[in-house]
Amino acid sequence: MLLTRTRLNLAIAWLLFWGLMTATAIQEYLRNGGRQLWQPIAWEATSFLTVTLLLTVQRRTTRRHDALVGSPVRWFARQLVWLPVYWVAFTPLAFGMRYVVYHLAGDTYSHGAWAEVLLYENVKMTVFFFIFATITFGILSYHAMLAEKLRLERVNASLREMQLLRLTQQLQPHFLFNALNTISSLMHTDVARADAMLIQLADVLRATLDVGEQHQVPLATELRLLRGYAALMAERFADRVTISWHVDDTLLACPVPVMSMQPLLENIFKHTVERRRQPTAITISVACEQAPDGPLMVVRIDDDAGRLAGDNANAGAGIGVRNLRERLVTGYGGRAAFELVQLAPAGVRAEMRLPCAS
Repeated sequence: MLLTRTRLNLAIAWLLFWGLMTATAIQEYLRNGGRQLWQPIAWEATSFLTVTLLLTVQRRTTRRHDALVGSPVRWFARQLVWLPVYWVAFTPLAFGMRYVVYHLAGDTYSHGAWAEVLLYENVKMTVFFFIFATITFGILSYHAMLAEKLRLERVNASLREMQLLRLTQQLQPHFLFNALNTISSLMHTDVARADAMLIQLADVLRATLDVGEQHQVPLATELRLLRGYAALMAERFADRVTISWHVDDTLLACPVPVMSMQPLLENIFKHTVERRRQPTAITISVACEQAPDGPLMVVRIDDDAGRLAGDNANAGAGIGVRNLRERLVTGYGGRAAFELVQLAPAGVRAEMRLPCAS
């Protein structure tokens, strides 16, 4: 599409250029006392047709050398071969058409001595030739720059896809390791509960396989994974944890990084639930907020007992949270945000903000 637009702009510029040349010729003709306006129009029209023909043939012939635009000397050398063609062909073609036009008008086309005419026209064609060649080189260089930019963007996109896939693959074994540890801790005390948790784990793994190697999934799919993990952990800490869900159903189609919410919930179990005997209340909410740059999906996972140790920017710097921070930077740049906030009088909020077009 860009090439088509460029060609259209060049055609318009070419017509405007010759329109200006014709207007200048008419003005000069009238200043010299001329009365037949068709004559300067015929001069410029024959020049226009001849030069357009020569340029078209030159462009079609030299197009195979466009790859040399990165080596200007070699590219211009291929174009210079055509300069003698302009010297030899322009004057006979243009003046031949003028003779025909004048003859059809019942007049005779007269001009100066051929030596003077050839010298004047060839000097003029030489100037025009280098102007046209320079413009063509500039356009080809511009398109080559755009093509290289597009290629680099595609390479960078591929590298980012690979990085996101690597980060996701790092996270999934980490999740499985923690789930199996949870089941192992129950096998010697409550076989029935361990068996139930194995079934839950199988459901979670099935959901994980469904997402394949995707690094983004709809919120609905991510919640399916999160609910599976929450069921596993709630089974283990049945008397010590309650989980409530508040999800805006209009956001279920919004894309989120796969396995991005699970490490936040896992942090609560690891740093709060496992370390205290009193019940812990966990609230998981997903809502939409309007921002200057568009709607944001705000994911919050709160507990009512946790505490941040030291700088909250570095708190919870386990594998899951570090992984999530890196994935958000890689996938969204500055359009996404994640933070851990100390609540009062107790509790920690993990908050993730993502752009959402839905």
